[in-house]
This record gives sequence, structure tokens and C-alpha cells, in this order.
Amino acid sequence: MLIANIFKAIILGIVEGITEWLPISSTGHLILADEFIKMNMSPAFTEMFNVVIQLGAILAVVVLYFSKLNPFAPSKTSAEKKDTWTLWFKVIIACLPAAVIGIPADDFLDAHFHKFLPVAIMLIVYGIAFIVVEKQNKHKQPKVTTLNDFTYKAALIVGAFQLLSLVPGTSRSGATILGAIIIGSSRFVATEFSFFLGIPVMFGASGLKIFKFISHGNSFGSSETIVLLVGMVTAFVVSIIAIKFLLDYIKRNDFTAFGWYRIILGIILIGYWLIAM
Repeated sequence: MLIANIFKAIILGIVEGITEWLPISSTGHLILADEFIKMNMSPAFTEMFNVVIQLGAILAVVVLYFSKLNPFAPSKTSAEKKDTWTLWFKVIIACLPAAVIGIPADDFLDAHFHKFLPVAIMLIVYGIAFIVVEKQNKHKQPKVTTLNDFTYKAALIVGAFQLLSLVPGTSRSGATILGAIIIGSSRFVATEFSFFLGIPVMFGASGLKIFKFISHGNSFGSSETIVLLVGMVTAFVVSIIAIKFLLDYIKRNDFTAFGWYRIILGIILIGYWLIAM
């Protein structure tokens, strides 16, 4: 049984590593994957796994951007160190809406929205949103072309957009990228800021899930620990590839293709749900 669960954790780690960064909803895909690839673990562990596995993905950002995100790097000038601290302060400001509203709403959202149909619907809704926003911005020049141009007000607005991703199927990266583009950011700046915003958010969400898992009387045995670590390591490796792909992709393309992907997948899933009812 452990070998089977490890194999499934690898598959789910691949899904997480790809979908965490592409604006197509990692949590939504993991919930959908659970419909077809069920681990032989407790429901409490599976729920926790689907969130904590994201730590592996977020560590990929830390590794790839370590120099850029490190305010103590000896190679940086005083001005560059100041810019790095300013970037972190903007990230913290953007995290405030999720901290204030997201944490109290966590149990309610788990109970009512971590389900097949809401995920499919959100995939379609935000797929349409991406297509509409990209069409409206097709001939507009972005006002924000560097992270230094990204204001505290813009960070707070993007943080508010991040609240939309509390509903599975929305996509954290998708919601924040959309928000940043709407207020005038270039796709590249919107994407990078979304990456950085994910660091405290994912660490916080993972810590909350682990706390709830343990506080409800659950524990990590050797099997649970191995399965979780395998999923996280897989997500880390695949995330490295996915992040590099996305940053290269948006230099030449917009997000319309991801919008159509979401719509098509959502329609297929609703069809499946209706047949399986």
C-alpha cells in the first residue's frame, strides 16, 4: 500500500508543480485528481496533503529567486538592498487581506467549496475572465513595467484579488495576475509579483493545515511522512521547470490560451459530474 501511495504522491506532485504556477488552479486540479487517483490515506491526511504539498512548489521560487529576494546579499549595493526590503514590505501588505479574511473563512470554505462541481464552475468563470481581460488590454501599454514601479496601493489591490482564490478552482496565481494586469501591470511584473506573494501565503496556509491536522488528533507516522515528502520533492522539481516555462511563454504570448483551457476543462468536468450523479 505504501508503494501505491508513493506512486500517487508523485503524480499529484507533478500536477501541483505544473498547476501552482500556471493560472489554472493547483488546488482545483488536486481536488479533481483525487476523484480519479485516491490515496489510501485518511480523508484528514489527504486534505492536509493537498495544501502542504504546495510548500515544495513554493521552495522552487525561493531557490530560483534567492539572490533577488535576499536583502542581505553581500553583492548588492545599499540601494539594491533597500529595493529588496521594499519589495518584501509590498508582499506583506498584499498578504493582509488573506490573513484577515482567509484564515477565519478556512473551515467554511473547506466544508462548502472543496468539491467537484464548484471547482468546475470556477474554472469556467475565471477562464472567461482571462479571455475578456486580455482582449480589453490587447492594445494597451502597461503602466507598471518593473517591480520598483509596483506601488503599495497596487500590492494591496492585488492582495484583495487574491481573496478570490480562496474558492478552489479559481487559482491563486490566476487571481493575482489578473488583478495586477487590470490595474496596469505588465504580464511579466504581474507574474513575478504573484510568485513572490505565494511565499508567505503558502507557508502560512501549510502551517495552518498542519496545525489543524495535529490538533484534531491526527499524527504523522512513517508512511504519512514519506508520502508527504515525496509529493513535496516532486512538486519542487516540476515547479522549477514550470516557472521557467511560464516566464519564457509570457514574453511572446498572453494568457488567452490558459483561459480556453480552463473553459474546456470545466465543461468536460461538469459533463462528467452530470453523468456520474
